[in-house]
Amino acid sequence: MFLPHSLTTMLYFQLVIMAGTVMLAYYFEYTDTFNVHVQGFFCYETAYTKPYLGPEDTSAIPPALLYAVVTGVPTLLITVTETVLFLIQYTSKDLDSREKTIITGDCCYLNPLVRRNFRFLGVYMFGLFTTDIFVNAGQVVTGNLAPHFLTLCKPNYTALGCQQALRYISHQEACTGNEDDILRARKTFPSKEAALSVYAAVYMAMYITFTVKAKGTRLAKPVMSLGLMCLAFLTGINRVAEYRNHWSDVIAGFIIGVAIATFLVVCVVHNFKGKQLLNEDPPQDHLSSNPMVSSPRVESPLEKYIASQVTELRMDDEELSSRSLKGRLLSFFSWITGKSSRFRHLQNTRQ
Repeated sequence: MFLPHSLTTMLYFQLVIMAGTVMLAYYFEYTDTFNVHVQGFFCYETAYTKPYLGPEDTSAIPPALLYAVVTGVPTLLITVTETVLFLIQYTSKDLDSREKTIITGDCCYLNPLVRRNFRFLGVYMFGLFTTDIFVNAGQVVTGNLAPHFLTLCKPNYTALGCQQALRYISHQEACTGNEDDILRARKTFPSKEAALSVYAAVYMAMYITFTVKAKGTRLAKPVMSLGLMCLAFLTGINRVAEYRNHWSDVIAGFIIGVAIATFLVVCVVHNFKGKQLLNEDPPQDHLSSNPMVSSPRVESPLEKYIASQVTELRMDDEELSSRSLKGRLLSFFSWITGKSSRFRHLQNTRQ
């Protein structure tokens, strides 16, 4: 595949951005490169003394299930929808009479179905990792404590002097519980589960609304969109009900997810109004509207033969027309010469 230099550079640039986003999300998620801010607490503070219901895997919505849903369902939905729309247009139009539009380079034709799938899914995955980065950055910077933090921290209130007066504990050594559990309990603001779920729901809802325009879907589209939003909302409520996040954590996660999904849909994929699966306009109009696309046309031997025959016919016609014009001029001049000779003969006869 030979691509233009500018297109190749842009493709590499986008791949570098995507790789950098994935690597940054990995460092936030699985390494201790960024130190979590140590936030203090008051002795016997009731906001952090809620019961601990077990690790995240025992939750009603475990992280493995959430990550599988937010990655698998949108991928399946977008792929199936684009395929169905393409097949509907494929069967309703005469594709054999249409000229393929060269999109990616001087010699390569990229199927519009593949192009749209890569575009919409690529933007979605980029937004998913970006949401994860925003959430992890907020958790590392704030170090907000979970509702069950003191249950896991197990501070020694006697050694801390909490019997005499209400004291504010700000040093990390005050906790005697498991260090890994305590570290996870310091990373709750904003809620990652709420942000990822609402991001996927908003992106899919806007995709369904803007893309599916078939008859009879006027009520089906809002039902599906609101159903997705309801599932995201229930995910946030579950986090609060299990004392894993505060309401403020869930609301902040909702805001981040909605903001990123709306920005990507409106400003990046332009409400999913990309190139049509099958262009309605003729190829000439399409190419004229996109001056950056170069599409050299290679003539077939049959076209070359027809063009040569047409050229020869035109040359013969021009030659015949020139000959006929020359013959007419000669006959005209001979007629004039004959008239003049007759006129002179009459004059001589009269004299």
